Amino acid sequence: MTIDMSRDKDVTLFIPRAKYVASCSAVESGARLPYKLNSGASICMMRSSSSISVYIHQEASKMVVGGDNRRLVPAAFVAAALVVVFLSPAAEASLRAGPFESIFAFGDSFTDTGNNPVVFGWYNVFDVVMRPPYGMTFFHGVPTGRNCNGRLVIDFIAQGLGLPLVPPYLSHKGSFRQGANFAVGSATGLNSSFFHIGDGPGANIFPLNISLQVQLGWFEELKPSLCQTDQECKDFFAKSLFFVGEFGINDYQYSFGKKSMKEIRAFVPDLIQTISEGAERVIGHGAKTLVIPGMIPSGCAPPVLVTFADADASEYDATTGCLKEPNEIVMLHNSLLRDAIDKLRAKHPDVTIIHTDLFNHVTDMVKSPEKFGFKKDALTICCGGPGRYHYNLSIVCGDEAATTCEDPSTRLFWDGVHLTEAAYHYIAEDWLNTIVSSLSARASS
Repeated sequence: MTIDMSRDKDVTLFIPRAKYVASCSAVESGARLPYKLNSGASICMMRSSSSISVYIHQEASKMVVGGDNRRLVPAAFVAAALVVVFLSPAAEASLRAGPFESIFAFGDSFTDTGNNPVVFGWYNVFDVVMRPPYGMTFFHGVPTGRNCNGRLVIDFIAQGLGLPLVPPYLSHKGSFRQGANFAVGSATGLNSSFFHIGDGPGANIFPLNISLQVQLGWFEELKPSLCQTDQECKDFFAKSLFFVGEFGINDYQYSFGKKSMKEIRAFVPDLIQTISEGAERVIGHGAKTLVIPGMIPSGCAPPVLVTFADADASEYDATTGCLKEPNEIVMLHNSLLRDAIDKLRAKHPDVTIIHTDLFNHVTDMVKSPEKFGFKKDALTICCGGPGRYHYNLSIVCGDEAATTCEDPSTRLFWDGVHLTEAAYHYIAEDWLNTIVSSLSARASS
């Protein structure tokens, strides 16, 4: 059975293979849901290497799913189940076969699952993400080092592909056979030395020395423990999914206030070249499937809005309340990144290189927050201090004086530039479909 989920209309799906249970607590402990459906029902999913089991707690055996952003099952993990069961025969076969055995990721706080506290410890910098309310939504209130109230996009992707959450390289003590996360919050794509040119005594230590190049070095340190011969490594990494990014938000954030917009625009091509070279480097190690994300609209991020609080009214986009010029830099970044990805695809036709979007998703959520279940004041963060957008440089999320919104799922932004689990949820749904579609295209070519 194939359902075109891109149609902009509601469809009713019947799941004949689903198992109906009294409650999701009756499902094996490996089921990381429930998520509530529009009817008040719950859905749980279990995935093994050979099968998908969908458990539904409801009176009837039907549920309503809407196309595009009107989908009434708002869970990326649930969407993964629907993708497997309903998307297309090729995609279904691809996921059932278990296309990936591991995930390796490079990036910043949009991807970091726990390296940040270790790195900050090296520099004797206290990391507020290790205090509540970080982790409040999914991790039983226990901070994990994620800059979020719950899961990130990469967490949803891992769950949707039937893999464990990707462990942080610097703090995980177990095996990395199923993947490793090298991303670190506050990381830049460009080497940190670029941002410290001309620094005098007492200058800000940020950005730290945790750029993409450093993270690639950690990956190459780990590699001998995963495989030895060239062929063994090619075979191993051919079954891995690689995330190269998101990079850029910190490169530009650290430059605002220190450089002119013209100077910032000038180094955008250098950053894109660095990301492209990073992708080439992992391809050289045998990677066959890469995800390279674009950037969020930084002109919508509350920290950037506060940085330019004295901007003239004409400098804001009237439809979003976001700053135009920072977003124009991001649009340049994303455009050049797409061009670089096209060149990589042409150079490596046997490698699947997937470009994923952040800019349009976040822009849509800012423009039409209620469509996603968010409150109208979309630029107001959930966790922060007194001030416009609930963002305060002196009282940040995790500080004793900070306050947290009652329901993070009603907010787009969590603590500043970072998004809530609910927002990542929607984004992950699209990314997972993009990944599956790319695998399907590769399988049929």
